[in-house]
Amino acid sequence: MYSDSAPPPSPVKSGSGIARAVAGAALAAATARTSRAAPGSDAELTSLTLAEASARIKAGSVTSVQLTEACLARIGVYGPKLDSVITVMTEKALAQARALDAELKSGKSRGPLHGIPIMLKDNIDTAGTRTTAASAVFEDRVPAEDATVVTRLKAAGAVIIAKANLHEFAMGIGDASYWGPPRNPWALERNTGGSSSGSGASVSAELCYGALGTDTGGSIRIPSSFCGIVGLKGTYGLVPIRGIVPLTVSLDHCGPMTRTVEDAALMYDVLAGYDRLDITSVEHPKESYSAALAQPVSGIRLGIPSFFYDELDHEVDAAVKEATRVLAGLTGQGPTEALMPPFLQYGGLGGGAETYAYHREYYEKTPTRYTLPVRRRLEAMSKIEGNGAAYVRSKWSLDLLRRTVDDAFTNFDVLITPTTRVLPPLLVDLLRAQRDPVGGGAGGISEVVANTSPYDVYGLPAISVPCGFSKSGLPIGLTIAGPRFSEGKILALARAYEQATEWHKRRPALSPSMPVPSVSPA
Repeated sequence: MYSDSAPPPSPVKSGSGIARAVAGAALAAATARTSRAAPGSDAELTSLTLAEASARIKAGSVTSVQLTEACLARIGVYGPKLDSVITVMTEKALAQARALDAELKSGKSRGPLHGIPIMLKDNIDTAGTRTTAASAVFEDRVPAEDATVVTRLKAAGAVIIAKANLHEFAMGIGDASYWGPPRNPWALERNTGGSSSGSGASVSAELCYGALGTDTGGSIRIPSSFCGIVGLKGTYGLVPIRGIVPLTVSLDHCGPMTRTVEDAALMYDVLAGYDRLDITSVEHPKESYSAALAQPVSGIRLGIPSFFYDELDHEVDAAVKEATRVLAGLTGQGPTEALMPPFLQYGGLGGGAETYAYHREYYEKTPTRYTLPVRRRLEAMSKIEGNGAAYVRSKWSLDLLRRTVDDAFTNFDVLITPTTRVLPPLLVDLLRAQRDPVGGGAGGISEVVANTSPYDVYGLPAISVPCGFSKSGLPIGLTIAGPRFSEGKILALARAYEQATEWHKRRPALSPSMPVPSVSPA
């Protein structure tokens, strides 16, 4: 982690972490955020939801500078412990905050995000601030322009405070980064999920009020589930991805990661919309997703697709069954079997042809600059990259699937599924699997993304919300998904569920003196 006001330190290699001198203990049990900080303190300010912070700014009881300074102070304490941040944009963030405070004093408000500190996954371009994609390949890459989503956030008054760590080039579940793998705030020895690993950890640990993630196989929703927060992946093409380092363009999405559903809706209001220069962007009438939260949920029919319930961890299974019972009470509708079209043959898109097309020049020139697991995956892709016919056929089939997938929503309106089938795995196990040449450095990915990747293939909107905890205190996530452009409906149902439960109010018990366990494989 380094600040834009100082030169970067030497990078820490994947698996070692930052300042890992102390071995030992998992985090303590969760505590409610409302009971742990004195009013007006930095800890109390950072514990606010985005909507609460926005209301205080509007009322004049707090300034953007105060919120930004509180977040920067917390990043300074917990960023190194969690390995969740690559670049802290101290000077730029404070300059933004001062300018936004001055605007508000003159009577100009840009809306709910005015003055709110937001973090960006570090594969999202920021003009004048390096964007590394957590790779040595891009260690010194400084974009000339902001990504479209960054331009929109800034125009809405958001303060861009930092760039979050991630799985290198978004090509995994958070265990491989040039800067070291991020730690789960609920248990520092465990995986955050990925690839938006630093975004998930940072939002959960209250280092910012919201963050952007990207999602190609579940990379917003998996870390949201593992870190006990909310993550929204919208309809494919509704949020522009221009200016974001791609993984697989035909599957790439961008979306908000927040502590509440309302916060996600407020960010999505700003992010969604057509971009003529983005080849993936789709035109759709402008909606207010925050206003959609108020729509009634009674009568919404719940669909249960059996595939997503195979081989569940027993604690995940129990939590999701209880969540479904709550949803049935809210909607007045019992769950029904949902049949969805097959999707497995589309996710590979010709053996990774799109992914390798982007990386080919970098991989052929400097292959050793990639971490071992990502290098192995690219090596495998390079051997089949010439099969253009397979890619074209796969892409045609994917386009047809997305045109027709809404036809499945006949006897149900939304899908209810566990976000992941498993609890957050131990980092040491994932790092050990990276050494396995048989698995190609991709150990653990398939079981983690099994329930999330279908929604990327379908291109359907899906939101993950907290729905419980394991006996050991690990978060569990529930996914609500719907037809294309049904973000308003799934947000409303997610919000109703959130208000009927208390899971979203829990926060990991962090302390400046907490030990950071080693995760290096023996």
